[in-house]
Amino acid sequence: MRNLFCGAIVWFGAACAAAGEPIKAVFRARLTPPIDEKINQHQDDWLTFYKDLHTHPELSLQEKDSAAKVAGRLKAAGYAVTTNVGGYGVVGVLANGPGPTVLIRGDMDALPIVEETGLAYKSEIATASTDGRQVGVMHACGHDVHQVCLVGAAQVLAHLRSHWSGTVVAIAQPAEEIGKGALMMINDGLFERFPRPNFCVSLHVSSDQPAGEIGYTSGWSMANVDSVDITIFGRGGHGSRPNQAVDPIVAAANVIVALQTIVSRRVDPVDPAVITVGSVHAGSKHNIIPDEAVLQITVRSYTEETRRILLDGIRQVTTNVCRALACPRDPDIRIREDEFTPAAYNDPELTDAAVRVLEQLLGADKVVRQKARMGGEDFGRYAKHLNIPGFMFWLGSVPKDRFEASRKPDGPPLPSLHSSKYYPDPLPTITTGVRSLSALVLSLLDSRE
Repeated sequence: MRNLFCGAIVWFGAACAAAGEPIKAVFRARLTPPIDEKINQHQDDWLTFYKDLHTHPELSLQEKDSAAKVAGRLKAAGYAVTTNVGGYGVVGVLANGPGPTVLIRGDMDALPIVEETGLAYKSEIATASTDGRQVGVMHACGHDVHQVCLVGAAQVLAHLRSHWSGTVVAIAQPAEEIGKGALMMINDGLFERFPRPNFCVSLHVSSDQPAGEIGYTSGWSMANVDSVDITIFGRGGHGSRPNQAVDPIVAAANVIVALQTIVSRRVDPVDPAVITVGSVHAGSKHNIIPDEAVLQITVRSYTEETRRILLDGIRQVTTNVCRALACPRDPDIRIREDEFTPAAYNDPELTDAAVRVLEQLLGADKVVRQKARMGGEDFGRYAKHLNIPGFMFWLGSVPKDRFEASRKPDGPPLPSLHSSKYYPDPLPTITTGVRSLSALVLSLLDSRE
């Protein structure tokens, strides 16, 4: 814990960060009018930008056009911009004198989903190629909103540069949906080639909060995400003579059930953990016992200890079940380290400071504590890599009428993120996001007044 106070001022600077001082982020209320003035000036342009991004989504590792659009707007705002950092990553730097460095991030990639929102500006990308397959493409996780909020906050901060001192690093990140983008940018020298941040701040749309509302979680916020591929080997044969074969489908069924005992019997009951078998592939015809069965599994946890229990347990349980059922060889179990996403942790002190700023800006009734989630988000890599405070908040995005209808006893459920029917109420979502992100960054930079 940081337990020393650096001087009498309330602004947290780089020297205090190095000394391990408490975070004292304070937003100056008199900056609210110029922030709102800038938002009013640009909101129509931001809405047009949002619709363009939504209409022209790009899959992970294919974000060339999105990156060019973000880079152009950051350059126009006065940032020194570098492109192609870790794939199509964009880094914009606004150095504005001595003081803390704050990193803000927006991710760019879309999902392989055919859009079913019925919006006038729905995705025009009917098909795209990924892994040799033709798929639809849709911004079903709000990364179009994230890009606009990144650009909008960067423009506001540039406009108000006479009021603060320090450095803003604005990054547009590729490949978040496949858990690779943050690591790609880090491995390409993000923290060697550009100013090293004292804080990392970001936002993510929420599909269960109304537009205009903010959510937050202190501590663990998003989970470790591991992908596991398992191939179970049998001995094929005729379905009428199972005694002459070794059925890998039966072995797979036993493995699926047995895996659930890892969570219920090996993990501390108060530690969140999930093992979900999301895919089972085996066989080709009713009366043929196949040679193999393939399982694809997602594994979720927060701590490294729990993660290790789950992954070791999967290896042990799967291997021993297959041996007990006389499989001719041990299963092939592959932990997809290339797809691992570490858990995102919201620094409690930074979270407390951010909540005070957001409550001051939006009103306490608009800032709501949320439970931690088991979804994945590779934004947590940045703060973890540098061992610095990081904070991601939830940005309400649901249209008010749709949210209120869902609250009725027989109301329609809200589409979740990654749903083909998810869409935000763009203008209030974007303006709240830009307003909140700008104020939070301003509270962490040094004051020039």
